[in-house]
Amino acid sequence: MANNLRKIVIVGGGSAGWITAAMLSHYLKDSPCEIELIESEQIGIIGVGESTIPPFLQLIRSLGISEKEFMQETQAAFKLAIRFENWRQKGEVYYHPFGLIGGLVDVHEFYQVWLRGKAEGHPSSLQDFAPASVMADRWKFMSPAMAPRTMLANANYAVHIDAALLAKFLRKFAEARGVKRTEGIVKDVATRPDGFIEKVILQDGREASGDLFIDCSGFRSLLNGKTLGTEFLDWSDVLLNDRAIAVQTANIQDPHPYTLAQAQDFGWRWRIPLQHRAGNGYVYCSQYCSDDEALATLMSQVEGEAVRDPWLVPFKTGMRKQLFNKNCVAIGLAGGFIEPLESTALHLIYRGVDYLLRFFPDRDCDATLAAEYNRRMQIDYEEIRDFIVLHYFTTKRDDTPFWRAYQQVTPPESLRERIELFKSSGVLRDGVDDMFRAPSWQSVMEGMGIRPKRYQQLVDTLPAGVVKGLLDKSAPMLSELVDTLPSHGDFLRQHCPAPMPEALLKRAG
Repeated sequence: MANNLRKIVIVGGGSAGWITAAMLSHYLKDSPCEIELIESEQIGIIGVGESTIPPFLQLIRSLGISEKEFMQETQAAFKLAIRFENWRQKGEVYYHPFGLIGGLVDVHEFYQVWLRGKAEGHPSSLQDFAPASVMADRWKFMSPAMAPRTMLANANYAVHIDAALLAKFLRKFAEARGVKRTEGIVKDVATRPDGFIEKVILQDGREASGDLFIDCSGFRSLLNGKTLGTEFLDWSDVLLNDRAIAVQTANIQDPHPYTLAQAQDFGWRWRIPLQHRAGNGYVYCSQYCSDDEALATLMSQVEGEAVRDPWLVPFKTGMRKQLFNKNCVAIGLAGGFIEPLESTALHLIYRGVDYLLRFFPDRDCDATLAAEYNRRMQIDYEEIRDFIVLHYFTTKRDDTPFWRAYQQVTPPESLRERIELFKSSGVLRDGVDDMFRAPSWQSVMEGMGIRPKRYQQLVDTLPAGVVKGLLDKSAPMLSELVDTLPSHGDFLRQHCPAPMPEALLKRAG
């Protein structure tokens, strides 16, 4: 049609730019629309988004990419869960697993059946029935697809990846599908009389005009923030952390199949192991902890030798009020940031492009489409914000000024209502296209000490012996099954081994 987009300009590379380019080039492969990505090797990428959630692998599969090839090219390891240490109280551990916990019992949700069992004195823990948690805790792995008709089929998984290698891999994918990469730094942005972006001007004078501009310029938000002046919704009143220090270390043992999120005195520490190295970081609040203190804390706790110098990432939590403003769509950090506790940064990039494809504009960039895009994306951002605040707001820790400050935080009303509804009888408020399903909320609520006052009455229709018999039998059966599985390290070596990176080979030599 005459008004179709003829040219899309993506400003910025990294994970955001190249995921966007890969998706657009795949879905527009039979379209005459040109795609140009402008990036500069002089501008480093943040590079800490190395942990994913399961929908990320759906993206890889939807692009027709071999999972094995992807794992090998990005040094990836598997991720079954997030292991939370010291969050509710020091010394406590719980898992947030991927996949299902238990399964339907007749017509009843397993969680409600388990609540009845607990009310009747059963000694089990909720995660005893989550195959992903049991595997993660024992450093075991098996793809659920390889274990059909067993309890393992209820598990799900994501991956830990090298963010720089991810961008490199998807650049190759996108360029093979016609994306033009331009090396250069954007110096200026020209707008039309109606406020739409007309073109970007590079430092050397070259220009790139387009009909639609994708802002992947990171925290600078060069187009959406700086040029269009889109308002930023600041969430630092409920998410107190504002800095992170990251460092990469060589593995000294096989990687564990989970992301470690270990609460610290003034924030929390992550450990994300890949096949040969690990990403480590300390997310903290600068009001209570200096950069030097954070670095010293992190380096005193990491395992293995550092393979590059640590780097600092200052950040501000929140989002742009309009991610889609005029003819500009902000993707990734240019649109917003929620601290990385639940590994959602890469997912929000994928969601942002997915929604763009659903509400794909023409050259007029209809404001109605943009408004619906913004509404749907804001729901996603707010759901993640609430889920992360849940971890802090429900802590019992009061041993440092940081944790005491969280005792004074007023949570978003949407989260407060969700918690109250859950406390009544374990009911969860369902949204449209929710990112976090019931097992996620149930796992974190239970891990943080929030258990409903009662189970739903309908579960009483189950005969008395059925609940106890099911719980007595299921957990040991799952435990015995997991004991037969290969270790995570062995599974990687057998199915998708990645070559040792050159930097690590040199150190080993």
